[in-house]
Amino acid sequence: MAKRRYTVVLVPHDSEPSRIVEVSWKLVRMGVLGAGICVLLAFLLGVAALARGVGYHRNTDLERQNQALATQLDTLHARLTTLNDTLRQISQRDAHIRLLANLDPIDPQVRAAGIGGPAPTRHEDEPSGVLGQRTADILVDLNALIRRADLLAQSFREAADSLKSHNDRLAATPSIMPTQGWLSSAFASMREHPILHIARPHEGIDVSAPAGSPIEAPAAGTVISSGWETGYGNTIEIDHGYGIVTRFAHASKLLARTGQHVSRGQKIALVGSTGLATGPHLHYEVHVNGRAVDPLKYVLPDRVIAD
Repeated sequence: MAKRRYTVVLVPHDSEPSRIVEVSWKLVRMGVLGAGICVLLAFLLGVAALARGVGYHRNTDLERQNQALATQLDTLHARLTTLNDTLRQISQRDAHIRLLANLDPIDPQVRAAGIGGPAPTRHEDEPSGVLGQRTADILVDLNALIRRADLLAQSFREAADSLKSHNDRLAATPSIMPTQGWLSSAFASMREHPILHIARPHEGIDVSAPAGSPIEAPAAGTVISSGWETGYGNTIEIDHGYGIVTRFAHASKLLARTGQHVSRGQKIALVGSTGLATGPHLHYEVHVNGRAVDPLKYVLPDRVIAD
């Protein structure tokens, strides 16, 4: 089979004679193939140049973002340092408050556990390098601050509960004298009754005062009895809680009712001489867990003049 050939006639525009060139099929195929390769190479070079340009801009954007992130991390670290100083001051205040609340100081090992702790585990999708390490360090500091804040919050709750308990106990303690007057008879395990003339315990104190003088509640509590009692006359009993009960006898008039809540210093009755009494006075008793105790152990008798 004869080889395929092509004839190309070149006709110039001037007066020069035309030229005839014969080209074989193999040469044409090689020419077309070479041209295709050149076009493909040009395309690939263009794509590579475009990708390089995009990558350059992307790297520039990432670099700007990393710089902004680094600045934000510096600001966050500075704020964490400030917060750490604030928590240190609060921790010192907490130690003082616990002392006032009659609580033991926080154990140093417990406090250390609130400050330290293991470093968080890094995941595969978290950033690495310098920024990644700085981020991990900040997370460690942040977790430590959270633990310290939780520890302080728990300590403040304990102190608040303790202070409230102390405050309630102080409010229930009969710490003032119920009336002004003269201490005419002290607390005694045994004495001769001034009317019956027999020896019997005197489970309170007698305060002589003019008839009609106010009798005040020595502490907050609830009136559990208000009425007449044999021997005591007009009598009021107040339950202050914590096992403390007070009794006020020989009153000329009762002002507080059974079930009424009274506060320290509130007027509950008037001095009188009802019941077995030789004259106007207040018979005042304090019972703790059902046992009579000397009322003067709870107060300083600054308003009572010894007879």
